[in-house]
Amino acid sequence: MARDVTSFRGRFLAYLDLIFVDHGIFRVFYNNLYALSGGLFRSSQPSPGQIRKYQRELGLRTIINLRGADDSRRYALEAEECRRLGIELIDFWGIMSRSAPYPDVIRKAQEMFARIEYPALVHCKSGADRAGFASALYRMFRLNEPVQEALKELSWKYGHFKGSKTGILDFFFEEYLLANAREPIDFMVWLETVYDRDQLKAAFHTRGWADFLVDRVLHRE
Repeated sequence: MARDVTSFRGRFLAYLDLIFVDHGIFRVFYNNLYALSGGLFRSSQPSPGQIRKYQRELGLRTIINLRGADDSRRYALEAEECRRLGIELIDFWGIMSRSAPYPDVIRKAQEMFARIEYPALVHCKSGADRAGFASALYRMFRLNEPVQEALKELSWKYGHFKGSKTGILDFFFEEYLLANAREPIDFMVWLETVYDRDQLKAAFHTRGWADFLVDRVLHRE
């Protein structure tokens, strides 16, 4: 059900949801915004005011929302602002912060980065894990950079902690690099013919302190 964010009451409730329920109060001061080559930017969940600012300063044509469409007031605010400004909002669901990626999601991301209009902004909630993974795919598919370089998008610099459950995203790329070191193989060929999602999940292990930090302190999705 679409949320009303046009009335005073609806908009007031939506901002309460964005700022307090979704922890947006922290993003008022730091939105984890970084630029990549070729017209892509990555960040945490932007507020309507930040969307307006980024369109004005960066010329945004597209926003990729990695949290997917839902019935939250927070989402309704973003969708309304994008409609008002003429920004294409892509609700891209399927990149998970704590689980091994599905091949079809990676194929869809490759297609998306090839067709969207730039400049574009990709975001999740905190801009650390899902946004980092998507940015790595962008560097591989759009900029034709090697996986080793693209992997730098998953870094503590952006608030990503490899030792937590979110480290399975790093582990995915590292497994490809190991396979490629043994015998050179194209990433997409490896994804389609060698990659075993269940096997990768079973082989990955976390560190307790990192999970506590990410899940209990930072409240990541």
